[in-house]
Amino acid sequence: MEQSKKSVVTDDTPAASLIYLTAISFERTDEASSESGEPLILAGLWVSGVPGLEDRKPFAITMTSPNCWEMKRSIELHAKIDVLDCIVKSDKGEKVASLRLDIRKMRTTNNVLRSGRSQQMEMAVDQIQLAMRWDEVNVPPKSIQVEACDFARQFNTRGAEHLSAFEQTGKLSDIDEAISLLRRVVDLTPLGHYNLPGRLGNLGSSLARRYERIGKLSDITEAISLHQRAVILTSRVDPDLPGRLSNLGNSFTSRFEQMGALTDISEAISIQQRAVQLTPQGHASLPAQLSSLGGSLPVAFKERRALELTPTNHGDLPRQYNNLGAAFKSRFERTGELADITEAIKMQQKALELTPHGHANLAAYLNNLGGSFMRRFQRAGDLADITEAISARQKAVELTPQAHADLPGRLVNLGNSLACRFERLGEMSDIAEAVSVQQKAVNITPQGHPGLAGWLDSLGGSFTLRFERTGQVSDIAEAISVRKRAVELTPQGHGALPLYLSNLGGSITRRFERTGEISDITEAISVRQRAVELTPQGHASLISYLNSLGGSLMRRFEWTGELSDMEEVVLVRKRAVELTPDGHADLHAYLNNLGNALTCRFERLGELSDIAETISVQHRAVELTPHGHADLPGQLSNLGASYTRRFDRTNHLSDIADAISVQQKAVKLTSEGDPDLPGRLNNLGNALTRKGALSDLTEAISVQQRAIELTPHGHAVLPHYHNNLGFSFYNRFTATGDDVDLENAIYHYKSAAISVVGPARARLDAARSWAGKLLRHRPQSPDIIPSFDTALGLVALIAGLDQTVRGRYTQLENVSGLALEAASAACALNRPDKALEWLEQGRCLVWNQLHKLRTPLDDLRTHDSELAESIASISKQLENAASSRSQFDSSLSSAEKISIEDEARAHLNLSNRWNDLLKTARAIPGFETFLMPSPCAVIMQNLPEAGPVVIINIDKHRCDALALIAGHDRPLHIPLPNFSFKKATKYRADLDSQLRSHHLRDRQAEDNLIMPGALPARGIRPAPTGAGVGTSPVHRVLRGLWADVVKPILDALGFSARRAVGQAPTGGCFPSTPIAQALRPVWKHVVTLILDTLGLSSATTATASDEVLPRIWWCPTGPLSFLPLHAAGIYGVPNPESVFDYAVSSYTPSVNAITERVKLNRAVDWKSSGLFMTSQPSVKGASPIHGTTTEVLSIFNRAKEFGVRVEKLDGDELSVAECLERMQNFSSIHLACHGSQNATEPLQSRFLFHQGSLALGTILQANLPHADLAFLSACQTSTGEAKLSDEAVHLAAGMLAAGYRRVVGTMWSIGDKPAQELATTFYEHLFTRREDGSDSGFNGTLSAHALHHATQKLRVRLEDSEKALLTWIPFVHFGY
Repeated sequence: MEQSKKSVVTDDTPAASLIYLTAISFERTDEASSESGEPLILAGLWVSGVPGLEDRKPFAITMTSPNCWEMKRSIELHAKIDVLDCIVKSDKGEKVASLRLDIRKMRTTNNVLRSGRSQQMEMAVDQIQLAMRWDEVNVPPKSIQVEACDFARQFNTRGAEHLSAFEQTGKLSDIDEAISLLRRVVDLTPLGHYNLPGRLGNLGSSLARRYERIGKLSDITEAISLHQRAVILTSRVDPDLPGRLSNLGNSFTSRFEQMGALTDISEAISIQQRAVQLTPQGHASLPAQLSSLGGSLPVAFKERRALELTPTNHGDLPRQYNNLGAAFKSRFERTGELADITEAIKMQQKALELTPHGHANLAAYLNNLGGSFMRRFQRAGDLADITEAISARQKAVELTPQAHADLPGRLVNLGNSLACRFERLGEMSDIAEAVSVQQKAVNITPQGHPGLAGWLDSLGGSFTLRFERTGQVSDIAEAISVRKRAVELTPQGHGALPLYLSNLGGSITRRFERTGEISDITEAISVRQRAVELTPQGHASLISYLNSLGGSLMRRFEWTGELSDMEEVVLVRKRAVELTPDGHADLHAYLNNLGNALTCRFERLGELSDIAETISVQHRAVELTPHGHADLPGQLSNLGASYTRRFDRTNHLSDIADAISVQQKAVKLTSEGDPDLPGRLNNLGNALTRKGALSDLTEAISVQQRAIELTPHGHAVLPHYHNNLGFSFYNRFTATGDDVDLENAIYHYKSAAISVVGPARARLDAARSWAGKLLRHRPQSPDIIPSFDTALGLVALIAGLDQTVRGRYTQLENVSGLALEAASAACALNRPDKALEWLEQGRCLVWNQLHKLRTPLDDLRTHDSELAESIASISKQLENAASSRSQFDSSLSSAEKISIEDEARAHLNLSNRWNDLLKTARAIPGFETFLMPSPCAVIMQNLPEAGPVVIINIDKHRCDALALIAGHDRPLHIPLPNFSFKKATKYRADLDSQLRSHHLRDRQAEDNLIMPGALPARGIRPAPTGAGVGTSPVHRVLRGLWADVVKPILDALGFSARRAVGQAPTGGCFPSTPIAQALRPVWKHVVTLILDTLGLSSATTATASDEVLPRIWWCPTGPLSFLPLHAAGIYGVPNPESVFDYAVSSYTPSVNAITERVKLNRAVDWKSSGLFMTSQPSVKGASPIHGTTTEVLSIFNRAKEFGVRVEKLDGDELSVAECLERMQNFSSIHLACHGSQNATEPLQSRFLFHQGSLALGTILQANLPHADLAFLSACQTSTGEAKLSDEAVHLAAGMLAAGYRRVVGTMWSIGDKPAQELATTFYEHLFTRREDGSDSGFNGTLSAHALHHATQKLRVRLEDSEKALLTWIPFVHFGY
């Protein structure tokens, strides 16, 4: 159809043109353009104002950056057009901006080309500014067609110049400008012009060249389109048609090589076949076209056909042989077929034979031949091949002039071949020469050369190899340095950038494996994630980048045990296998690595399906690996290790037989000097040890000793090897009883434990074995103390401040009970001081870390205020990072995963900065032990005067109590011979069973608990003597705790039941033990202090007996942490007896939690002194607790009557933010609501409000300097978590950590009505004991006595049935 001559025309609209608008783009210029927010999406440009334009389709606009858009087509304007209206619309068809261009004014200029024209557009959208930019070609009105062609030739010349510059410098700006100019050439060439097909082909080839550089898929797609158009416009008889077909086929092949779409390679083959058919026999270009025929035609056809058509004396014959060799090599890279690489070598050798000496291409052919020899060596391991490779490449270097542009690349390739031989033989001269020649290549390469980054990357690889052999940290530091430089020199978008990033991550991973510096593996993961992110889906290299990323993630998992890393390893390695086509040369390697990942997950989770899948994929890997392949020994060793692990789980003898068989084969196939030999020997030893026969154990010891001997000193893997050798020696000791073997086992466990390198987890395992063997066989050994010192010191490393709170608790699950075992050993050695130190160091680790971050720095500030401020700042940031870091999830996008890794790196940097600051502080005289674990003498300072702190240690070996009394410098050791870990576990199970049967998991409006309506006030009456009374499981638990734990402690301390106030115990009330006699004056002093504080005289009646009873702070451990020590006693008998008769009980998660409060004891600030209360009776998704409203209202009214400063907000009246504000303004709070404990993420434990939930983490981040008393009238606020029994992961401990001095909580679910009664009585007791005439202030100093009183009052209203006990027992007091 003929186009209107008045229309705006483009490259496919022939017309007499005057003005060309090219390089049209749009840029957002308002200030908000750099800020995040709603993106602006532009879809097209409409032009109007000229007859005939209304029906035209818009010009497409594509986004090139967040605030820039580009139009690829040009606009041609007829000579009679005076104005042009431009309208930009959004993707929704809405007008965004408009601009009227004065074409008449453009004609007045004498400039033929005006570049960089721009004008602000008129906006239809507020607060957005958009500029239109373009280049203007002004063609004189005469001889327009001729002039346009002249301009096209000028642009074509300039485009060629920029393309040549790009080939020299590699600057992306040059290829971009070349493409821009060649686009103008095409725009200026009218349809039908004889040069148009060639110019389309030139533009297509330039786009294909840029695609090779940056891998942008749209470039190669457009290149294909342009080449297709060039072919369509070329006559069948045109002699250039075969060449254009060949170019089109090459473009399809290029896209196939990156994307792998079979349709592309099929199309390439078809097109190249057509090019060959159209080339006359004997045509000079036919051999070359056959050489470039498609990527997957049989090589024997496309290359041999080219050779057949080339005369033997033809100058192109060597090149054709060389190309044929390259084709065979390419297919080998994909298939791994040995015949292909052998044929490649044969063809390349033929090329050399036909190339005369002195020929310019001779060095290149030698270099290529060397590459093929090296690949065959890597595949088959024949040393003759790597020798030939080095020889060929050395000759290539010798034949290359010093100033030749290809010399640096050939030097680098020679270095790669030398490094390859070094990996096999370990000759230091090889790797030294490799580094030398590659360093020379870098030195002679000018700055800005496009190849420099690649040379640096290769040099970094050689430095990495040398480091792996020598362990010289300077080598790996240099490797990382040069590879970082390679990354820095590579522009964003460059096709090689992902490769350089992945290789950099590999070098950083190697350093981590040696030094264990966690920041290294975090950085390695980050850069390798970036490599994956920058690689397009379907790119051939994506598989290897995923596999490498999995390797770094697995190294971090092995070090930290973070399960999310393990899941990600399995995910990325499964993806790598799925993306690898059958027949791919590297499939066996990817399968092997997937098996390793599944093995690690099996070791962590114990799922037999994982180890079964591991063995399956590793079997397949071995089957796919040809005999003689260099990877085969390693794959056999890994398969054997998997058999060993499954044997450990199933004890199937066939597994261990298979393990030994394949491990022996792996060792046999591994040459002496191979750096992997020690690992394979170690694995063989592990398998032999499991078999258990004496001869096998002896052989195991022999090969494992050799593994250690072959491993460089200081290597991070040595702790693993020592640990395994210790295990083998111990097994032989068990079999023979030879003490020499026992001593050797202990020696190797110790060597692993005290190593300064290697994963902390491996060293911790060794330390536990060291301590365990000493305890069992050398119970009086002095090394028991250092063994546990080492183990507990390593616990702090595996759960360090660089991890999230959740991550730390996950790590601690696996070491639960270590501190208790250590304390038990110390007690057996009569070292209660050491037992105390270890219990404080190894329990409540996370809360203690938080306490350290919040430690007042007044003393340090007087010496170095700047250092103190730095520590305070880092402390706050670490605290926030621990609870606010995003959680990893495999379903996240790559960008989100990279963001999480960035957060982890920032967190790690904070942790490292913290450690550096502590070192600086500890260098100051007087601060040598700043924030270090405290010795016994320091722990014993600042104990409360009102009573002892009693730690009860429960271990499988023995049970002991340590009583800490003010004024003493050592704990009082009280053995508990009648109690045991087994009893504690049974009591806990019995109690838990009863709690479940009574559904005591939520606070209920209708109670399952007993709550008689109106019993007269009376003392605890004897329970009925009917059958079953006092014999329920709960009664038995409380009686057992009383008889075996609590009463022996009270007796040892000299406590007596309900004595007259102020009267020292006499007669049978006070035991005559040495401990009791020593305590007699202490308790007399304590009682006097209490009486003086309360204003009571010795004549006070027994109604105040709860106030003058001594305090006792219970600090239970292990399963005892879940049992009610404060209620231990004999109930349901004529003469009941319990702790209530002897002392006022409180709990503390650690000794430090009490001593810090004593040390910092201060009066409540009068401005904040007061009580804030809230009830939340009807939270969505939870059972209603309407009694909370009555509870809070009753207490609120009584507080008002007593003149206490009080405020209450109920239900919807209170938001979470308002609650936090009140917590800052009131010293005491009362929360009557549901509570939710999160054992997995303790800082996400929360109180449930109508308007949301108040998380513990949020409370911890708040500034609560005046916090005093928190009454948590919620359910299970001090329940704890079984897997972390010594970490006190409950809301009550969390509130102590947040700064509250005392907390009332519950051990299990509470009834609505009992909760009301107890809370009301509690506050009534506190209100009535305020000093006469005091102001409106309120504090919780007497809160423990108040709870004791309120519980007693509730108790006297109930019988001693099981339900009655479960009603009042759960209320507990924590803190000072």
